[in-house]
Amino acid sequence: MNRKKTSQLLQQLVFVGPSTVFFILIIMIPFLLGLSFSFTNWDGVADKVAWVGLDNFKKIFMDDPDFGAAFWFTTKFTVIGVILTNVLGFFLAYFLTKPLKTRNILRTVFFIPNVIGGLLLGFIWQFIFVKGFAAIGEFTKLPFFNLPWLGDEKTAFWGIVIVFVWQTAGYLMVIYISSLGNVPQDILEAAEIDGANRLQILRSIIVPLIMPAVTVCLFLAISWSFKMFDLNLSLTKGGPFGSTESVAFNIYKEAFQNNRYGLGTAKAIIFFVVVAVITSVQVKFTKSKEVEA
Repeated sequence: MNRKKTSQLLQQLVFVGPSTVFFILIIMIPFLLGLSFSFTNWDGVADKVAWVGLDNFKKIFMDDPDFGAAFWFTTKFTVIGVILTNVLGFFLAYFLTKPLKTRNILRTVFFIPNVIGGLLLGFIWQFIFVKGFAAIGEFTKLPFFNLPWLGDEKTAFWGIVIVFVWQTAGYLMVIYISSLGNVPQDILEAAEIDGANRLQILRSIIVPLIMPAVTVCLFLAISWSFKMFDLNLSLTKGGPFGSTESVAFNIYKEAFQNNRYGLGTAKAIIFFVVVAVITSVQVKFTKSKEVEA
């Protein structure tokens, strides 16, 4: 019996031990250090770190309108981005599970944007918005292409949304394709025999059966959109006049441009708590909607 327990313990140490050590070193220790720095006024350079208690958090809530504006922008972006990304990802998956000759090619085409790095993708789309759309607008005279896409508050917001959805929908498409492939065909055939149309089958059978995929995709989309930084940096740099500044970009500026690491870390802690609460509620809610075939 002791030999069996020793063998099990050894297996756990061999297979789980290294990952646990790296998790502690890379995730837990930096998180705890960041939590401690959020109660200081450290500038990232000085050897001495002064303890200020909750002053950083008070300043954020009472005397930092830029952080509030960034949070409001991020909230709007998250709501719209999550909805559009999941709707587009699902319908791409739904149509690409049909017997189309080019479906494998189309799956690759729609997934490729996710492979491109966010910064590179942002600079590519910056060129498209500034130069490409201007050339097309001059040739076609269509007002859509002549809009100041990155120079106006409203169009810059939608420009970031367009690029975000274009980049991430393909990844969610792959998850939805995998889930749609596991929907029992006999249930769909029985529904068709009973007279259900395609919309009824989609709403009453397919969507409930793929709720585990919906849970995962919503979680990923919420996380990505809340933490959006690289597109924000490369497309607009938070402009014009800070109207498209995300929370992640605001934290970056506070810590690395203003050299207020303590205040920046406090913002990051608040951001972490908000995202953790929202994603936890989302996962709990969508998992309650899951059914078994």
